[in-house]
Amino acid sequence: MRKQEVWTGGEASQAHSTGSPAEQVKALVDLLAWKGSQGGQTPQVPDRTPDSPLGPRSNDSRIRRYREALLSRMGGGPELNGPPPRLASLLLVEGLTDLQLREHDFTQVEATRGQQRPARPIGLDRLFLPLSRVSIPPRISITVGVAGMGKTTLVRHFVRLWAQGQVGRDFLLVLPLTFRDLNIHEKLSADRLLRSVFPNTGEAGLDVATQARVLLVLDGLDECKTPLDFSNTVACTDPKKEIQVDHLITNIVRGNLFPKVSVWITSRPSVAGQIPGGLVDRMTEIRGFTEEEIKVCLERMFPEEQTLLGQVLSQVQADRALYLMCTVPAFCNLTGAALGHLCRSRPALHDAELWPPRTLCELYCWYFQMALSREGQEKGKVSPRIEQVAHGGRKMVGTLGRLAFHGLVKRKYVFYEQDMKAFGVDLTLLQGALCSCFLQREETLASSVAYCFTHLSLQEFVAAAYYYSASRRAIFDLFTESGMSWPRLGFLTHFRSAAQRAMQAEDGRLDVFLRFLSGLLSPRVNALLAGSLLAQGEHQSYRAQVAELLQGCLHRDTAVCARAVNVLHCLNELQHTELVRSMAEAMESGALARLTGPAHRAALAYLLQVSDTCAREANLSLCLSQGVLQSLLPQLLYCRSLRLDTNQFQDPVMELLGSVLSGKDCRIQKISLAENQISNKGAKALARSLLVNRSLTALDLRSNTIGPQGAKALAEALKINRTLTSLSLQSNMIKDDGARSMAEALASNQTLSLLHLQKNSIGPAGAQRMAEALRQNRSLKELMFSSNSIGDGGAKALAEALKVNQGLESLDLQSNSISDAGVAMLMEALGVNQTLLSLNLRENSISPEGAQALAHALCINSTLKHLDLTANLLHDQGAQAIAVAVGKNHTLKSLHLQWNFIQASAARALGQALLLNSSLTSLERTPLGMRELLRWPVR
Repeated sequence: MRKQEVWTGGEASQAHSTGSPAEQVKALVDLLAWKGSQGGQTPQVPDRTPDSPLGPRSNDSRIRRYREALLSRMGGGPELNGPPPRLASLLLVEGLTDLQLREHDFTQVEATRGQQRPARPIGLDRLFLPLSRVSIPPRISITVGVAGMGKTTLVRHFVRLWAQGQVGRDFLLVLPLTFRDLNIHEKLSADRLLRSVFPNTGEAGLDVATQARVLLVLDGLDECKTPLDFSNTVACTDPKKEIQVDHLITNIVRGNLFPKVSVWITSRPSVAGQIPGGLVDRMTEIRGFTEEEIKVCLERMFPEEQTLLGQVLSQVQADRALYLMCTVPAFCNLTGAALGHLCRSRPALHDAELWPPRTLCELYCWYFQMALSREGQEKGKVSPRIEQVAHGGRKMVGTLGRLAFHGLVKRKYVFYEQDMKAFGVDLTLLQGALCSCFLQREETLASSVAYCFTHLSLQEFVAAAYYYSASRRAIFDLFTESGMSWPRLGFLTHFRSAAQRAMQAEDGRLDVFLRFLSGLLSPRVNALLAGSLLAQGEHQSYRAQVAELLQGCLHRDTAVCARAVNVLHCLNELQHTELVRSMAEAMESGALARLTGPAHRAALAYLLQVSDTCAREANLSLCLSQGVLQSLLPQLLYCRSLRLDTNQFQDPVMELLGSVLSGKDCRIQKISLAENQISNKGAKALARSLLVNRSLTALDLRSNTIGPQGAKALAEALKINRTLTSLSLQSNMIKDDGARSMAEALASNQTLSLLHLQKNSIGPAGAQRMAEALRQNRSLKELMFSSNSIGDGGAKALAEALKVNQGLESLDLQSNSISDAGVAMLMEALGVNQTLLSLNLRENSISPEGAQALAHALCINSTLKHLDLTANLLHDQGAQAIAVAVGKNHTLKSLHLQWNFIQASAARALGQALLLNSSLTSLERTPLGMRELLRWPVR
């Protein structure tokens, strides 16, 4: 993302000046065609005249007619009744992640479990405005979203709102174009491009005011027939020169053409990476459906069929993988249509085993069946004969399959009439209900017709069905249009070719195609499509061999990449689940340590992605070596909660984990590395990652050996990090120096709410520094300081801090050699403090004298709810004093008094106090005197 410059006062005033209509026309033509390289002079703008007939919101009849034409062209829709919440704002993101750049859209949704990365929302009304008072509006804006997320719907929604004057009021003209429109041109000039949207402009240019901005919208970069190449495109500054369309777009983005025109591009994430980040001023992302929006979407599909709606909803909610994919609106609609047809057909199903659909391929088979039923109904036959169904289905696959397959191989997703003719597609077939469920038709601005599959996954499904059937008779490689020098005979040979090409495709574009191809071999799918699309038992003899072939793709001792995980998805589609099932059982029984082969690693990576258990917490304790962990790093990125305890990890592993936590893709929120062998070097590696990480909220490093230097490194990171809320450094020997470093961090950090520093040999000096920090800090809610040696001096310092601190709710001072003097100071603080809810003073040296101070504080304090005095020296005298206080206190809920030498008389006093207390619900006491105390009820 490039940094935007700041407007000077002169430039800002110049941008808002106007002139006569003739001057405005000339100025805008100069403005649009201005070439920054010609002398470095900006075009002169006429001075403003008060009686100018045109202004920013001119009622010029041509602009008004243009707005009306846009409204007509964009059509109606439910959005006109009010902006959908999902499209009312976008997510402001900082560039693209590696996952978005390299992987298939399905993989992006699956790996991230449908969760958006942390991002700032930005409303449509502010989409092209400066983010601050000192910045300028973005010139190049990109909005990304996976296939089916609603990018075109968003553009049309925005254009409609602009034409109605609701958004983008700074733009006098919005010029919407799609790459489907641009693909029909071999060459095009910038001047012709603008006139194609705003016709009849003539040679003089556009009659608009110079102070108004112009927005050029380019929808669907992923549908551009030629990839943009910013490295090898020749610069062009002449707006009337005809050049290749991809070169034209490249020069507009670079600012060689129309440098003052704002440009908004929409694209799938992987293709948006063609535009260098340094040229992009603003990048936004469309968010997917929430759970409530999935429900609303399905309700709209079945408005009068509540029973059917309930069945569809229950199936979506029961299948976690299906639910995640339904966060994509187009997939949600497709799923609703398929499941709706399936639920209606259930009474007629001869095989109950076909419900519910277990795989992606099965779902799409039901969608295909739904399309077939519509075809029959269109012809007036509610139940067409099997022969007609089979003929229609196979003809459709033969008609569209080759088009879909070769389009997929060539990254071609939009087709024109010449493409249809080249692949022998019968255009008359496209008008039927069957094809309309798969292919949509759209007229371009040039009055030509463009076709595309209603969703990318449908193109992949039809392509797989074509490849499946064509492999019976093909003798040459189906991935090439011309004959090859070696024969390809038999289905297994062709499947091997497809698997090899899918594994070699770095962008994963053949991943889902291979899943569908594998799924067509499953017995359930064969039963579903037998007679309509597949021949009964076709290729079933190859199922075991295909499973072996797919597993053979995993025998590589390298990192488990997305291609390897996709192989496990293929095995699942094939219903060959033995490998994954064995790994799941090993995870449950804690026997993962013995399963370390490449295939086992891939299966583990697959489970990390799809398992509901791993979605909550991936527990990989006591089972990973450094080598296995290294191979799993790409998949660990997307685990929300990760436990890696007791794996004997040393500092080099922390370097690896640090690189994971530093990645843009990282979604890890909690990570536990307890009881490993991490020293200060490992802590420093983790600290470096915390400087840039924006997802981690909890880090557990207990029972390692990071020492004072490791604590210092983490403390320095906490001064900058704004996401970590919980940090455990228990048993790390950080000592006073480490405590001092953490205290310095707390003085400035305002997000950390839980800090565990128990068992760290921290003395009075460290406690003193921590107390000073608590005087300033307002975010820390829980401080675990037990099993140190702070003594009365440290207790006194902390007591002084509690008098002014208004945030701490829980303080643990167990086993800290605190005697009556220290307790007296702490109780004095409790008389003032209004936020502390829990205080642990067990295993100290509190005598009856200290108990008197405790009792006095309990009579005054009205906020403390939990007090632990276990294993002190209270004796009967101290317990009786506390009993008096319990009778007067009405906020304390739990009190622990075990192992304090309390005898029967004191126990009876406590029992009497309970009759007066209405809040205490838990009283733990010494076994001595138990019977006496139990005579009294505890509420």
